[in-house]
Amino acid sequence: MTWDEVDWASLDRLRALFLRSEPVREPYWRSLSDLASYDFTYAQRIAWKWGAALSELLRLGWAPPAGPLLDWGCGSGVASRCVVDAFGPANFAEVRLHDRSVPAMQFASGRTRTRFPGLRAEADPLGQGPCTTLVISHVLNELHRDDLPRLMEALRAAQCVLWLEPGTHACSRGLITLREQLRGQFHIVAPCPHRQACGLQAAGRESDWCHFFAKAPTEAFTDGEWVQFGRRAGIDLRSLPYSWLVLDRRPVAEWSADRARVIGLPQSFKPYTRLDACHSGGPDGPAAVDRLEIPKRADPEWHRRLRESPPPPEIPRPR
Repeated sequence: MTWDEVDWASLDRLRALFLRSEPVREPYWRSLSDLASYDFTYAQRIAWKWGAALSELLRLGWAPPAGPLLDWGCGSGVASRCVVDAFGPANFAEVRLHDRSVPAMQFASGRTRTRFPGLRAEADPLGQGPCTTLVISHVLNELHRDDLPRLMEALRAAQCVLWLEPGTHACSRGLITLREQLRGQFHIVAPCPHRQACGLQAAGRESDWCHFFAKAPTEAFTDGEWVQFGRRAGIDLRSLPYSWLVLDRRPVAEWSADRARVIGLPQSFKPYTRLDACHSGGPDGPAAVDRLEIPKRADPEWHRRLRESPPPPEIPRPR
């Protein structure tokens, strides 16, 4: 597809649906053309977020076990294509695409076969069979009440789960709730540096949320078509917040007790940098999310690095 082929009326209709505050009952997708225009534009922003998360997993040295992949709530299938790209098609016996929309499953499976010739990719209308890798992307704000039991069944059948959502307060708190339900059954790969109860469940932290930021590619700022798209859609292409959760039934390497995860964007002031740091608590205490103020004079290099966008994912654990 090219920018000249984008169906702008379709994108305007989809944008109106995305902005609704309640789950959408009507079908998103009216045609394969809807999906193609979406995949060329909005879905690329999702791909940029997945790129950031998957780069982190590769940095940690983690990969899913070999076997079938199920993309639950696949839409155009961009999430599972990103995962297969990151770990290689040889790692996946097949890709199954599940969605409420038949056109979405058709489009996603066809696009996957085109991108990865030789990899079996098929529609999965039930989305309930066993899978090795379960991929979930941008579904929490669209789930209907009757969808959740089917999603939980898919979770129970998976060996590992890669789940990414918009970096909003509601989606992050939803992921935290599910994390607490699942942490007894899975080891937590990311983003958490521990398997204990989430520190943001502590009293007084209800307004906070666990989110991170991806870096947009250069073309988002230099390509005139992308600039026009951002203006028409009313979105800032530089802002790519996301929340995520990766689970594995296999044991995973624990974070060092002297490291902490940076959450959100640090705030830089002249004398110090303020940030939220998630850590295991080490041998002396429970896991927590601490709000820190790091004086510039104490470590000018860290002060500089924390002003980067996105910031480094981890820092020394606060004492």
